Amino acid sequence: MDTNMDNRRVRILQLGILALNVVSVMGLSIFIYATIENIRRSYVAREFLSGIQAIVWYPYWNIWLCALLLALLAGSMFVRDRLFPDNSKVILFSLVADFAICFAIIILLNFNYNGILLLVFSNVILYAKNGKSRYFLAAVAIGSFILADYELLSISCRLYSIQDYISFYNATTQQYLLSSYNILVSLNVIMFVVYCVNIINQQQGNLDEIHALNEQLQDVNEQLQEYSVMAEKMAETRERNRLAREIHDTLGHTLTGIAAGIDACLATIGTSPRQTKDQLELISKVTRDGIKEIRRSVSQLRPDALERFSLEYAISKMVSDMNAVSGARVYFDCQVKNLKFDEDEENAIYRVIQEGITNALRHGHASQIWITIKKEDTDILLQIRDNGIGCKEIKSGFGTKHMKERIKMLSGVVTFDGSDGFTVNARIPIRWGETYD
Repeated sequence: MDTNMDNRRVRILQLGILALNVVSVMGLSIFIYATIENIRRSYVAREFLSGIQAIVWYPYWNIWLCALLLALLAGSMFVRDRLFPDNSKVILFSLVADFAICFAIIILLNFNYNGILLLVFSNVILYAKNGKSRYFLAAVAIGSFILADYELLSISCRLYSIQDYISFYNATTQQYLLSSYNILVSLNVIMFVVYCVNIINQQQGNLDEIHALNEQLQDVNEQLQEYSVMAEKMAETRERNRLAREIHDTLGHTLTGIAAGIDACLATIGTSPRQTKDQLELISKVTRDGIKEIRRSVSQLRPDALERFSLEYAISKMVSDMNAVSGARVYFDCQVKNLKFDEDEENAIYRVIQEGITNALRHGHASQIWITIKKEDTDILLQIRDNGIGCKEIKSGFGTKHMKERIKMLSGVVTFDGSDGFTVNARIPIRWGETYD
């Protein structure tokens, strides 16, 4: 609401400056023409011409030329304000046109009035958003306002003076005319100053509003981060509890059956070897079934992409998806042919890469991320490097902690370097697809 009021006030002041300049320009041109006609009808032209430096050429046509130029100026402001308010090229062109039109009016008035350049300056302040263009146009407008001064130019140029035409009238009329002229000039300057003050207040209000919005956004972002960490913890806890319950039930049932079977074997091993053998076969079957059930429970933690695709393809798909949804660019270079790992190795590598990308974007604000997988002797070397802000002191958060835990489970080691961006280096011994059967 306040912003709309400020904008309306600025527009009104701008139109007021335009209207005041229209009155000043047309009043001066009409006054000069009317005075020349009075001089001609009074038969004192010879006496008048002997006392002035220059004469007005075509004073009647000057009125219409000034009216035409003022109409073009108003049209330029309308096109800029109503039709193309967001087109920077149109705005720049119209501002240059404003300056050319105003300077042409000043020339027609023989530099007796340069206040219309303040209108150009006000338009530059309001519309020019680009810093270089704004400063250039403002400098041109101010420089032209100073240089286009009658007192300064009349020293070296033959110019007619509005004072000469005012002096044609009697003393009382001269006072009225001079007062009117000075009032118009002063009002133009006063309205321009008021206009500038309103522009400054408006911009200050916008800065305060932006600052307040930034603080609110920062608070909301911090809350979202807290909620994200909390949700992650809750989801992790729920999944651990679910998995623990399922493994407890499966493993407990299996171990109970194995214990019961062994007790039966101990009871019959001396008297019935055949029965003992059958019991051991049954124990073996129960054990295998139990292992399958445990594997089924653990496999539910496996990423869906690894269930459907190979490790290399799953990583490539994750990279492709990240490139599609984020503003960063992720590069993946796999120098190992036919990546064939055990499931826990695949899970660990996939999750470490996933966490590395997340950390690079969330904490490092990286725009580029490089992922490299290569083989060195009997180890897999995994590197995740980004061009983010890095960090002088590496704190152990959830991301780095989980990376260490996953790599440690595979008897590997992982190191972090935050001196130039952020780099994760992991070395994992290759077991090449061990199976349990």
